[in-house]
Amino acid sequence: MRRSFGLLIASIAINTNLFAAEAGMPQLDPTYWASQAFWLILIFSILYISISRFYLPKIKDNLDNRENKIKEDLENANKFKEQSEDKLKEYEIILENAKKEVNKILFESKNILDKNIQSKKQSMEKEIEKEIAIAQQEITELKKKSISSIQNISENIASNIIENISGDKLNESSIKSAVEDISKKNIGKYL
Repeated sequence: MRRSFGLLIASIAINTNLFAAEAGMPQLDPTYWASQAFWLILIFSILYISISRFYLPKIKDNLDNRENKIKEDLENANKFKEQSEDKLKEYEIILENAKKEVNKILFESKNILDKNIQSKKQSMEKEIEKEIAIAQQEITELKKKSISSIQNISENIASNIIENISGDKLNESSIKSAVEDISKKNIGKYL
């Protein structure tokens, strides 16, 4: 329908003289239409060929290069993301191993310290027991020495008391034997 309408207008324009052509518009004069059609087809053909052969391939190459660059950048970004995730996992593993190693060292140090403390404690206890034994031996010797000193003092006091009470001096051997008898009976209480 459009074609037929277009042909109708063209035939009317060809058959009738257009008023504009008479007025000085050669574009509307049908005698020039063949040359106008030729130049129109030639110019548009040259434009079409130059655009399709020269400009469109360059534009298409640029678009393809841009698309390839974007794809390459995305692939690189994904690779870097995977590498960073791998490094993060390695870091976490290293951190976990370090924590285990620290705990192990801490445990070993604690055990060594406990052993050192136990050995020092045992050596101190042995030294204290030795000192206690030496002190007990000294005390026992002092008790024995003090008993003989006490006996001498008791003999002197007893002889002085008897001499003061009776006025006579008794035999020292009898006083000595009496003090020794009493000391022998009571010595178990003090030693």
